[in-house]
Amino acid sequence: MRIASLLSSATEIVYALGLQEHLVAISHECDWPPQALHLPRLSRSRFDPAGLTSGQIDAEVRRCMLEYGSVYEIDVAALRDARPDVILTQAVCEVCAVPTGSVNDAVAALPFAPRVVSLDAHTMEGIFQTMQQVADAVGQPERGDEAVARLRGRLRRVEEAIASRPRPRVLALEWLDPPFAPGHWIPEMVTLAGGDNLLGDAGSRSVQIPWEQADGLDPDRLLLLPCGYDLQASRIDADRARDSLARIAPEAIAAGRAAIGHSAYFSRSGPRVVDGTEALAAWLHPDAGLAAPAEPVVDPWP
Repeated sequence: MRIASLLSSATEIVYALGLQEHLVAISHECDWPPQALHLPRLSRSRFDPAGLTSGQIDAEVRRCMLEYGSVYEIDVAALRDARPDVILTQAVCEVCAVPTGSVNDAVAALPFAPRVVSLDAHTMEGIFQTMQQVADAVGQPERGDEAVARLRGRLRRVEEAIASRPRPRVLALEWLDPPFAPGHWIPEMVTLAGGDNLLGDAGSRSVQIPWEQADGLDPDRLLLLPCGYDLQASRIDADRARDSLARIAPEAIAAGRAAIGHSAYFSRSGPRVVDGTEALAAWLHPDAGLAAPAEPVVDPWP
């Protein structure tokens, strides 16, 4: 069984299931785990985001969607050479990764017919279901059962640790120029970690908002999670938006209760959302005895 992953979280799922010996190719965005990075890349972005501000990236994304209907393109020759039996893709967000429609178009040009498996999670439960979906697709459903059970157990331990504690009011933002309220599983992560999420609906798409919509919320905690950014890029982006953030969350910032997050642990629909939930719970409830992941996931800002 030969697996090609066109989604960062799908690559992480393959490793979480212990199926990495079947992985033969990855997407241009896949960056974890390090052991996968030698594999051929099957996709590329239509623009280079390096050095661009979040506002400039937003403009380029909108241009690509208008001109091409997609931000990404598939290297059909590389896909042909990889000869996968299964291709993992998604239809959650056309901006975040190669969409299923583009994969179907590429597969139509191949002399063979791999199975296209679309991982369309919008909630934490949906993420667990896609992990099982991958395990089922390669004929090893027991691996999905075991991996999901481990992740559920970790979330139960978080729930037990914060069950009786006050829930701080959390304002999370998933993009800053323009601002976006988080959607999909991120509001759910805030709730699971013991917070009261103020903007954004679990299971729904992220929504662009005017800064004025957050005026007057003055949250207990401010959480900045620019999609696709690591901690360093998130910090730079937050610094650019400092004036607007100071206006909507003055008390949280003044009291040292604002933070940036590594989006790989929040925006990706894979197993590391559990690490992100644990890190978030440790930040919201530092006296609950929860251990944060070894790698920095949530850092104070500014």
